[in-house]
Amino acid sequence: MNSEERVMGALAHRPIDRVPTFEWELSRVVIEALTPGEDELGFVEKMDIDGICVYPDYRNEFIDDATYRTEWGILKKKTSEVQDIPVGGPVKEPRDLDAYRVPDPAAPWRLETMRKALRCFKGKRAVVLHLNDVFSLPSRIMAFDEFLMAIYTEPEMVDRLIGMTVDYNIALAKRAWDEGLRIVMTGDDYCYATGPMFSPEKFREVFHPWYKKVMGAYKDIGFMVIKHCDGNVLPLIDMLTDAAIDCYDPMEPAAGMKLSWFKETYGSRFCLKGNVDCGQTLTFGSVEDTVNETKECLRTGMPGYGYILSSSNSIHSKVKPENYRAMIETLHEFGVY
Repeated sequence: MNSEERVMGALAHRPIDRVPTFEWELSRVVIEALTPGEDELGFVEKMDIDGICVYPDYRNEFIDDATYRTEWGILKKKTSEVQDIPVGGPVKEPRDLDAYRVPDPAAPWRLETMRKALRCFKGKRAVVLHLNDVFSLPSRIMAFDEFLMAIYTEPEMVDRLIGMTVDYNIALAKRAWDEGLRIVMTGDDYCYATGPMFSPEKFREVFHPWYKKVMGAYKDIGFMVIKHCDGNVLPLIDMLTDAAIDCYDPMEPAAGMKLSWFKETYGSRFCLKGNVDCGQTLTFGSVEDTVNETKECLRTGMPGYGYILSSSNSIHSKVKPENYRAMIETLHEFGVY
């Protein structure tokens, strides 16, 4: 069984030979430490990781060495992480939205990174495209705090903005399917460690109808769908999982999310992905700590199949490279069915 078959089997809850692994994001710092000179594709190959998550491609306009404007009109500051920091958006009030245009999903360069990954790994390792559902793009097209306030003060504008981004993602997903992609992951986070950024009632009113539309569209196209949301998601979990997703990620330990509870409660309905703590164990712990936690995750997640091992969010720049290597090696030794 190859890695692509392994990931697809885990997502479909089918018997497989070994628990698969891949990450939402991999820091360039960790890649260079473990496989000097390799790009992410080479790293995945050399470390025998079962899949890779890639992003759509956008052309950025640099304002200075550290600041740029994306095709979405979002101003960002560069960081050492995969994700840069949004510092401003083009929409501040309803009249701004009248003139606003989303990027062209048909732009020829939009899926070039995905195409490169498919050329390298199709039929061997899983390629996952990071798309969005209902929060990350609207809350950056507007300034984050302004968007949260607009949920209450300008609900019609927020509804229009969410709808524009949902339609864009569905159009892009259709292109990706036609080019051979079969798995999408949405990375929109709505929760802090203490709970959601807004009440469950407001999520149901404002976001949930669009969430069901976009996730349902991904499924109707034919994709296996992974939903990522860290933080304490329990007040929203039934709404996040009622859209026939195939996998939930990542059950963040720092937010009190327990893999054992998710396995018992939802493990028969969809695949679970996680959950080695990248906030503590992988960053501050020892190799021995990492091995022990990885074994515990395997003991909890493996029964009945439907499990993908990963970190509790991503392999960020502060993760100790030796710990991530230990996690992968422990999986390869102890994650065999």
